Parts: sequence; C-alpha cells; structure tokens
Amino acid sequence: MYSKSNITKEYKKGKTPVVSPIRQETLSILGENILLARKRRKLTQQMVAERADTTRLTVANIEKGNPSVAIGHYINVLAVLNQDKDLAKVCTNDSLGQKLIDIELLKKKS
Repeated sequence: MYSKSNITKEYKKGKTPVVSPIRQETLSILGENILLARKRRKLTQQMVAERADTTRLTVANIEKGNPSVAIGHYINVLAVLNQDKDLAKVCTNDSLGQKLIDIELLKKKS
C-alpha cells in the first residue's frame, strides 16, 4: 500500500501516472480533439507551444493524450485555442451526485 510520502517521492522522480486503459482512451480522445481544434485554426504545434509558453514536444504529448503532461499545460493550450472555458464545465452536470442527494431527501421526507 502506498503512503502519502511514497506517492510524493514517486511524483518527484517524474514517474508517469498509471491510468487504466479506459481512462487512457479518454485522454487520447481529448488529445485528438485538441489536435483537430489546432488544425482547424491552421496553427502548427510550434505556434501553439509559443503562445502557451511551453514546448512543441509538450503540445505533441497533449495531442497524444500523454498522462504525464501537467494539467496546467493542458489549460494553457486550450486557452490558445479559445477552449479553456470548456474545462470549467467538467462536473457541472453531475447526475449521479444529484441522484444521491435526491435519495437522501426522500429518506428524510418519510
């Protein structure tokens, strides 16, 4: 079992996070969507990298869905593409959370 200190040590070593195949697929889809948005705007990876204050390699890794890229780089690249507001929409439509609250409310009513 990992302790907090072990996780911190591994992070400091620069170890790539381990993600399940289904979550890697999600990252790959996100990367592909970012790639398509960049190409629709006729921007090169280098142009996006310069505007996002990062490297072309980081942009390439984002477009591949690499889980080791920090979320800060994702938000900067999304901002260059004028898509950063979409990230703030994550979890706004929390149907599971709403159902859990509704169940609790129904229990209290009885």
